[in-house]
Amino acid sequence: MSKKIIVLIITSIIGLIGLSLIQGYLIKNTYSLKKNFFVEKAKKRVGKLDTHNSPLDSIQDILGDVFIQDLDRYHLQEINKKKLLNRLRVIIDSLNPSFIKEFDKKIASKKLPYNLKYHKTLKSIIIRKGIKADTIFKASKEKQFKLLGYKFKNNPDLTVGNSAWETERSFKKEWKGEIKEGNYHLFFESQNDINIDDFETIVFSEMKGLLLLSVFIFVFVIGVLFYSIKNLITQKKIADIKTDFINNITHEFKTPLATLSLATKMLRKQENENLTTNSTINTIERQNIRLQKLIDQVLNNSLGYKEITLKKESLLIKEYINTVLNDFQITLKEENIQLQREILNTNETIFVDNFYMTTAILNILENAVKYGGNVINIKACIEEKKLLISITDNGIGVSKKQLKYIFDKFFRAENKEIHNVKGLGLGLYYSNQIIKAHEGVIFAESEKEKSTTFKIHIPL
Repeated sequence: MSKKIIVLIITSIIGLIGLSLIQGYLIKNTYSLKKNFFVEKAKKRVGKLDTHNSPLDSIQDILGDVFIQDLDRYHLQEINKKKLLNRLRVIIDSLNPSFIKEFDKKIASKKLPYNLKYHKTLKSIIIRKGIKADTIFKASKEKQFKLLGYKFKNNPDLTVGNSAWETERSFKKEWKGEIKEGNYHLFFESQNDINIDDFETIVFSEMKGLLLLSVFIFVFVIGVLFYSIKNLITQKKIADIKTDFINNITHEFKTPLATLSLATKMLRKQENENLTTNSTINTIERQNIRLQKLIDQVLNNSLGYKEITLKKESLLIKEYINTVLNDFQITLKEENIQLQREILNTNETIFVDNFYMTTAILNILENAVKYGGNVINIKACIEEKKLLISITDNGIGVSKKQLKYIFDKFFRAENKEIHNVKGLGLGLYYSNQIIKAHEGVIFAESEKEKSTTFKIHIPL
């Protein structure tokens, strides 16, 4: 993969991350705005319930009237703080069912699409006489006091607000046969909270369309980006393959064309006409055939195994394989190449296309010679109604990384030690297609710098 494509991919990923962050930020802001609007709307609805002279307001007035009487007794030291607060709880327990009933009735009349609850909690009770302050109750995280309404855990987002009751209290009361007078300043502070079941889920459901659209756009952008990069890489590979193909086929055509040119010059000299002319004509004919086969190979290799039309015939296995090896032996120019044969001695026959199967085997043998093999071992035997052909060479081998691509079209194994290997990277691909067309399999095993073995299994 070229550096430009890598830079493009990295830049695209960074841009995609940036787009995701911006989109996430916008969605978060939209959620905050919708949540705030939803909560404020709910708070206003609760505020309208507690109007002057309403049943809810009357219940709170009763609570205040009874509690103020107890405060007078506390001021006169008839009761202590603990008893005062316990008395307040008793009053609340008696009034709260009526408060909840009236609240539910009011909420039901609003026909809200969600379950809304409310309660009032005590924050502080402070009384003063002169400059002296007496804190009767002060709320904290560990110390909570519910006044009226439902019991639930407070959520800071759903706090309606605080309310304070501040008054100067003067009273006269008979205590132990004596008329006692009292005067104190009262500060009573409470907090109003609401609770909406799964209100965050409700807000998200209102944003469902926006979220789905955002996800769709995000996936669409990723898809388009992936498709574009994939196509770019594919086009780059195709361009590289085309370049290699043109370079290789040009190189392959040069050799027979140069030989033809030389043969033509020899014909013109007309020396030793009978012998030289016949030999030269034979050379021209062989090179022409080679050129034709080279062209045919390029054309045929565009076919898959399903498109190859076979003309099968019954062949004696031993005779057929030996004939193929004998023909290959004649074409070898190097005298130091040895063909070691281990062919089964049998009269068994195999039903194959002579031309195609021969082409497949010769391609593998030629490949062994190309990549440094000077001792080639050929074994043939029958197992489970299949012909097993094994071709092993002692050449340079193929790395495990490249071995899995060895039957791919136009693939040529890279090796720094050998620079003069000719070919189009089509031979093994073509052999694989021929074996598949015969419903057989071919696979390779290799050990770098030691050997390569091709194994062919063909049904009889």
